[in-house]
Amino acid sequence: MTGDAHRSELGDFLQARRSELSPEDVGLPGTGHRRRVRGLRREEVAALASISTDFYTRLEQGRRRASVEVLSALAQVLRLSADERDYVFELSGREQRPDRPAPQQPQPQLLRLLDDLTTTPAVVLGRRTDILAWNPMAAALFTDFGRLPVPHRNFVRLVFCDPTVRGRYPQWDYAARNGVAQLRREAAQDPDDPELVALVEELSARDKDFRLWWTEHQVAVRGAGTNQVRHPVVGDLTLDWAALVSTADPVQQLFTWTAQSGSPSHDALRELASRVSEAGRP
Repeated sequence: MTGDAHRSELGDFLQARRSELSPEDVGLPGTGHRRRVRGLRREEVAALASISTDFYTRLEQGRRRASVEVLSALAQVLRLSADERDYVFELSGREQRPDRPAPQQPQPQLLRLLDDLTTTPAVVLGRRTDILAWNPMAAALFTDFGRLPVPHRNFVRLVFCDPTVRGRYPQWDYAARNGVAQLRREAAQDPDDPELVALVEELSARDKDFRLWWTEHQVAVRGAGTNQVRHPVVGDLTLDWAALVSTADPVQQLFTWTAQSGSPSHDALRELASRVSEAGRP
């Protein structure tokens, strides 16, 4: 297909998509009168996309080529699906810029697992080690995550900035450095993530150790390991942590902390679970 044919196909496609939308669909007030032409008018699409009506008209007529920014705006205005958006960019010969990730929501399957883990501390971590969900055992072991503002529910941030969580690690340097290395690994995957950039800037400003370790460029993946945890009620524990990946969303991982069966740490977890169960009784 030639360039002219592609532009003609793009114009036909845009016209077809705007004909399927009403003013109410895109937040415009209705006129109360039946329209002679079905769907949105060209001038309405142009105004919503912040371009001139003349430019949009020429685009539909196959006489103009749109920039990435204009195509992205039109895709949003016309409520295009992911496949339709890809199609528009292919017809235009433009390379898409990746969209910012949607807000993270924990997978329902992982939430059900959390509910079933009544004697095992567990959390669901997303991008940047954001804490998306947790069970009562995790709250009892570390802190009441629900009391924290949502932007502060980040595990690495808590290890550095929250006195309660920081105090849970008698070998704090080891746990903190591993957290920094995990963040550094994520930064390589999405260096333009504004929330990760903001987190790194905040921690660099607040903690000299973070600032130093970040410059060392050590990397680590979330896999498995062992931590010493000091709890004010059940004492010192040696816990193995593991990250289980959700195949539905590989960015999300279920983190669990367990202990060898029959060990003092295993008994301590059982005692903590008993206290959590008693506290939850009516």
